[in-house]
Amino acid sequence: MTDYGLAPGHIDTTKPHPARMYDFYLNGKDHYEVDAEAAGKVLEVYPTVRLNATVNRGFIHRATRWLAREAGIRQFLDIGTGIPTEPNLHQVAQEAAPDARVVYTDNDPIVLAYAQALLTGTPEGRTAYVEADVRDPQRIMSAAELHETLDLAKPVAISVNALFHFIPEEDKPYEIIRELMAPLASGSYLMLTHSTHDFSEETWRNVVQVYAESGISFTTRSKSEVGAFFDGLELVDPGVSEPQHWKPDAGERPEDIRSADINMWAGVARKP
Repeated sequence: MTDYGLAPGHIDTTKPHPARMYDFYLNGKDHYEVDAEAAGKVLEVYPTVRLNATVNRGFIHRATRWLAREAGIRQFLDIGTGIPTEPNLHQVAQEAAPDARVVYTDNDPIVLAYAQALLTGTPEGRTAYVEADVRDPQRIMSAAELHETLDLAKPVAISVNALFHFIPEEDKPYEIIRELMAPLASGSYLMLTHSTHDFSEETWRNVVQVYAESGISFTTRSKSEVGAFFDGLELVDPGVSEPQHWKPDAGERPEDIRSADINMWAGVARKP
């Protein structure tokens, strides 16, 4: 998430912030009037944005459970954590594997203020929080809190969900992913969701404009562009897909959700 040049610990309530706008979409309470106003403008041009946020979280929960149960992952690095919304990633992971360890990373001061909610896990597992910007991957991967919690000689799953559409091309998003994955052991995973204009170009032109007017960079990417984040990795079936179609739980009906209402691609891939 972007920090707008704020000093650490300072929460600017005069400008909207993506994490707090996302909290608004999820009907949370940890946002300010300026965030609600900006999010309301997004709702005007994209009325199903709340459904988008809910479907995205559903994917995160299913993918995390799959990684813990089926792939045997016991270490998670969640970057661009956002404001805690239960169940948080560590709760999902530790329900499947009580000994799972999770490191959360964000650079929004309000997330830091609520970080204690992210640090209460199972007795067998462990959680930690690193205040850092995804655009500085070396700072994340060298953080003492990370190395005290995770063993990079063993597989780690990196989660970067609904984050990289806030990283424009000039910030080299693909290079960031490569730098994050490079020090990880074979058998590590990348979990990613990303907004797309593939299903409704006009809607997303309007959404991008609303964010721009709020001082927030937003970049949608096509399926092939999202797929490029997984270059050099082995995609897990069904590959880059709409999030509601990624291993839906029994009883779910992803076919009832219109692509144009979600406008997002999702995927999980393994490092060889």
